[in-house]
Amino acid sequence: MPNLTDLSTIRDLCARHDFALSKGFGQNFIVNPGVCPKIVEAAGIDGGWGVLEIGPGIGVLTKELALRAKKVVAVEVDKRLPPLLEETLAEFDNVEIVLQDILKVDIAGLIREKFPGMPVAVCANLPYYITSPILMRLLEEKLPIRHITVMVQKEAAQRITAAPGSREAGAISYAVAYYAKPRLLFSVQPGSFYPPPKVTSAVIQLEVRETPAVETQDEAGFFRLIRAAFSQRRKTAANSVSSALGVPKAAVTAALEAAGLPATARPEQLTLEDFCRLQQQMAAPEG
Repeated sequence: MPNLTDLSTIRDLCARHDFALSKGFGQNFIVNPGVCPKIVEAAGIDGGWGVLEIGPGIGVLTKELALRAKKVVAVEVDKRLPPLLEETLAEFDNVEIVLQDILKVDIAGLIREKFPGMPVAVCANLPYYITSPILMRLLEEKLPIRHITVMVQKEAAQRITAAPGSREAGAISYAVAYYAKPRLLFSVQPGSFYPPPKVTSAVIQLEVRETPAVETQDEAGFFRLIRAAFSQRRKTAANSVSSALGVPKAAVTAALEAAGLPATARPEQLTLEDFCRLQQQMAAPEG
């Protein structure tokens, strides 16, 4: 088994396959041998699980997943990588590489086809530039996934796992908390990667809820309202919502007050339940 966290092994592998790391795909390979086993251990995967991996790279995390899981399906967008993965994962018969863009592939169909009867987890070292779109697609489609354990940029990790109603929260904090119970697990320093990124990374876990955290009759409208509230973060919720949705400020203020909320509330001071009540008041017929 090649040592995929050894720099000379990585360089030799890349040279033999004429492979150069792509900044466009946000490729940074993990070279700290302790990181991937720690991620997989945190994910709690055992021999009965199916695991969907996103962006396997040269297979460092894939190998650790394959040692524990029943089946691993790794979705990779870079057409240059399958020959490398064929070599690095040659000893595993429970790994399948799907050459697709995770933002375009039919994930529900993939899970049905590849993981029949298995509990399913997502595990990945996500490219920083598309972290949010990937996570939101995994959550919004209400897929049969138990939990998502991923490494992301630490700043994004802190925002994603921030509790709604806290100073650190942003629109994505509310969206994630609606669908899942998020936890920040541990940080990973830049030197753990090749090439080292300019920022610290962190591993987070999202335990997917069986039902959303709050009940809303109009999910799309609920998230439109939250995005609008956070569209101008330094302003009050009333000002931001009014500006983004084209609703008179007086109407938004009246809805806030009818929902039992301060007219001067900032978006990050509101909870999921608060936004739910505000949405109901804004949708209520006048008079």
